[in-house]
Amino acid sequence: MQRLKALGFLFVFVVPLTLPTAAWLSAQTGLGNLMAWYPLFFLFVLIPAFDYLLGHDSVNIDKSNERSISEKFWFKALTLLVLPVQIGCLIWSAAWFVNQPLNLLGVIGWLFSQGIVSSILAINVAHELIHKDARLEKAFGGILLTSVSYYGFKIEHLRGHHVHVSTPEDASSARFGQSVWTFMPQALFRNSKNAWKLEAERLKNAQLPFLHWRNEMLGWTLLWVIFCVGFYAGFGTKGLLFFVLQGFFAACSLEVINYIEHYGLERKQLADGRYERTTHLHSWNSDYALSNLMLFQLQRHSDHHAFPKRRYAILRHFEDAPQLPGGYAAMFVLALFPPLWHRIIDPRVMAHRQAVQA
Repeated sequence: MQRLKALGFLFVFVVPLTLPTAAWLSAQTGLGNLMAWYPLFFLFVLIPAFDYLLGHDSVNIDKSNERSISEKFWFKALTLLVLPVQIGCLIWSAAWFVNQPLNLLGVIGWLFSQGIVSSILAINVAHELIHKDARLEKAFGGILLTSVSYYGFKIEHLRGHHVHVSTPEDASSARFGQSVWTFMPQALFRNSKNAWKLEAERLKNAQLPFLHWRNEMLGWTLLWVIFCVGFYAGFGTKGLLFFVLQGFFAACSLEVINYIEHYGLERKQLADGRYERTTHLHSWNSDYALSNLMLFQLQRHSDHHAFPKRRYAILRHFEDAPQLPGGYAAMFVLALFPPLWHRIIDPRVMAHRQAVQA
């Protein structure tokens, strides 16, 4: 069973295939503007449907096997392989995009589709990689994030979000009653600003000037400029806009997921002003089998925040963690409609708070 699940993580590579599938459908039907939206139909309609059909996976790796499984090259190799796939996907997608006579509906559909694909490939996998100690994994994570113009996430997520999660100080933790539409722009701005601030503080503590080669934000900015120049040289102004806008949609998608992962959850403030230790009770958990394979078990987010360096293959499900009523794909759609979101999720927040206080 574990071998089958290990192979199941290959499902992430089905995600970028939705783009050439959309192009093929466009050529077959002549409905290019409509088919530009096909990847979104696949990810937000078909995936939730199969999630509910296939059901849950709450089985955890036996503790005695965790270390051996975590160290298997297969799991590391899959995440590293995502980088060339993401770059290749962007280049192919840009080439198709600039050569298609799409109207505004088709343009928005394709950019949003690529943004969601990039969010799953680049940001989700980068999130796994930047938590690891190996330099190669951290570097691949940074490059993936730069491919969606959101490289500050590498710094803010590790030094900001994981420190302040589920507190008012965290830009990535949505307050109870807050709408995703007010949370998203706030998170995009605050997280980008915090990344520069945190890096400036690190350099200051090391007695180095802000304009220094060790300023990580400057280095990623330079790489981002190189990406921009490359897409402009290869595909012109339309190609440059494609690169920038798909990154914007990917970053927005990330913040929707951040909204889902921590909405309404709070860490208690202690008498000394500090907050209680982060545990699996401070992140929403989802154990739907298919979407967890597609997302390298990101939905076992409760265990990730309790133990951030655990590799995705051995992340655990906790029954007493707050549970989402669906996978991230279904919750993403639900979050876009605040009245429905609050009607379904708010009672779960209150029930979790009562359970914790009991």
